[in-house]
Amino acid sequence: MVTHPLFYDGHMAQVATRLKGKLLDDLKLIESEERTDRATVLRKLIAVGISHWKLEHALKLYMNKKATTWKAAETAGLSLYEFIDVLRSRRIPAQYTIEDLEEDLRGLVE
Repeated sequence: MVTHPLFYDGHMAQVATRLKGKLLDDLKLIESEERTDRATVLRKLIAVGISHWKLEHALKLYMNKKATTWKAAETAGLSLYEFIDVLRSRRIPAQYTIEDLEEDLRGLVE
């Protein structure tokens, strides 16, 4: 069993999970390559995984027209310009309406 702490709001929480086989071997390899302890490696991998999930989730919301560009960028934890760059790099067409512009402008005022 692997146990490691996670930070949130300046606090830590202990999280336990079981790993076996290839995942555990990969974790050991990363520890060795990074020359760091397991807890640090796990925190980094979890942070990267969460960032990736947030971006993919935001893109899904955007492509399904459930979020404006602005809201999707916020969901992904990116600036509007960073999110637009992701859309361009993935060749995702813009879905920007007058209503989206109005909502984005309201977001700037708030």
